[in-house]
Amino acid sequence: MARPPGFHDPKFPRHVCRLRRAIYGLRQAPPAWYDALSSFLLCCGFVNTHSDASLFVYRRDGVLAYFLMYVDDLLLTGNNSSFLTSFRKQLAAQFSLKHLGYVNYFLGIEIIPTTHGYLLSQHKYVVDLLTRFQMHDAKSSSTPLASTARLSVSNGSKPADATLYHQAIGALQYLVTTRPDVAFLVNRLSQFMHAPTTVHWQHVNRLLRYVAGTHTLSLRISRHCSPLQLRVFSDSDWAGDPDDRTSTSDFLVYLGDTLISWKSKKQRTVARSNTEAEYRALALVTSEVQCVRNLLSELRQPLSSGSTLYCDNLGAVHFSSNPVFHSCMKHLALDYHFVRQLVQTKQLVVRHLPTASQLADILTKP
Repeated sequence: MARPPGFHDPKFPRHVCRLRRAIYGLRQAPPAWYDALSSFLLCCGFVNTHSDASLFVYRRDGVLAYFLMYVDDLLLTGNNSSFLTSFRKQLAAQFSLKHLGYVNYFLGIEIIPTTHGYLLSQHKYVVDLLTRFQMHDAKSSSTPLASTARLSVSNGSKPADATLYHQAIGALQYLVTTRPDVAFLVNRLSQFMHAPTTVHWQHVNRLLRYVAGTHTLSLRISRHCSPLQLRVFSDSDWAGDPDDRTSTSDFLVYLGDTLISWKSKKQRTVARSNTEAEYRALALVTSEVQCVRNLLSELRQPLSSGSTLYCDNLGAVHFSSNPVFHSCMKHLALDYHFVRQLVQTKQLVVRHLPTASQLADILTKP
């Protein structure tokens, strides 16, 4: 250790500062830990993926292994048990760690093996959440939000307890990890964090009652994924926000029959038409598709065919492949038009489907 620059005591030239805080409380702790662990993994032959900085891949002499790190929670898997055992011994000799065996609980998510794959559940997290907000005995609700509800900043009601509201929304945001059915409402309620009212808190209570009635739901991860293809569903509610008339983009990404990615995100600018709002949603999900394709390539599971994107707006479907419509939306930023480039190179196929069959609308909106 050395003294900070500019701090010098002539009476004690060889003294150093005493550290009164643990290393975990310092801002330098996360990058220092990451550098130490990643340097060790690279020396062992692992390669850091470009798609995810926390994922490392080992591939040599027919051995394939994946190493995933989240701070000090580590996951290791591969196709060679002797290599995994040997590597765990090397890791234990370098760092202090505890081997917990096969994964069954990770970051609050229960991993349940089945004959067809895995189930990801947050049942215990939901029970603790309901107990924390005294909703474990509340009457359940069949839907997270009433179909006639209109969430707005100024609804004329009294201010709510901001601290309690922040705690509830923060806890519900982590629930979206395995529950895409609450993603849309959690996203909307998060937009009132600065000034929550009693009406907003009532919607939070209804959402908690819905979660109480559906606490056994889990996310299915299929063991077999044949053919290895991406199916994507994209949707948008044009001018759905009554306060600033912005739209919300929703998408679901399936790898085979397994739902692997989803998001509900408010658009930054106001769309002048429903087609424009849907096209912005297409651009959002296309970025996600490219990230997934790159990740699969680094995992040595590249996709042999283009991804299929389903949209229920014919204007957005035609605009993604027909340059004649460019004059109608020349005000759009150029970064949205990379969707058309991927369609022309046949990496992406945009197809129309009826609104009643739009999974992004069914699963992410009440």
